[in-house]
Amino acid sequence: MNWIRKFIISRLLKYVLIISTILMLWKSLILITNCRKPINIVLSGGLGYSFLRYGDLLFLTNYQTDPIRAGDVVAFETEGRSIPIVHRVIRVHERSDGYVKFLTKGDDHEVDDRGLYSPGQLWIEREDIIGKVKGYFPYLGLLIILIYNLFSSIFSFVVA
Repeated sequence: MNWIRKFIISRLLKYVLIISTILMLWKSLILITNCRKPINIVLSGGLGYSFLRYGDLLFLTNYQTDPIRAGDVVAFETEGRSIPIVHRVIRVHERSDGYVKFLTKGDDHEVDDRGLYSPGQLWIEREDIIGKVKGYFPYLGLLIILIYNLFSSIFSFVVA
């Protein structure tokens, strides 16, 4: 009986170690990239970019010293939307006091993103931007989407 107890404790400690390692890596990535969500998954197929497709894993940074310019692809959130939007900056408005606003647009959209912003908001500000897309890993996010959908299906089945 004692060996079963040791086995269970050993397994639990291994799981705690794995989970804590993943959390430490995630927090380290947040600190290194200065981005609250340094990794995002493309959840929509209609982006129109030559390099972004459904399931791609995006790597973001948000350094204040790295200016965002027209043509950069950024991820941003607006009030009332929990899922980040990844679109290209088409216009930058800079004031003499250093205040900067951005206008974005999806590459395959006919009009700018003002319809996606919060009501009454015509530009997004630096604090709305999660980060600038610096790289991507094609289709790796599909695995994460599959696992999420599998566990959410199992969870909803068990709860119901």
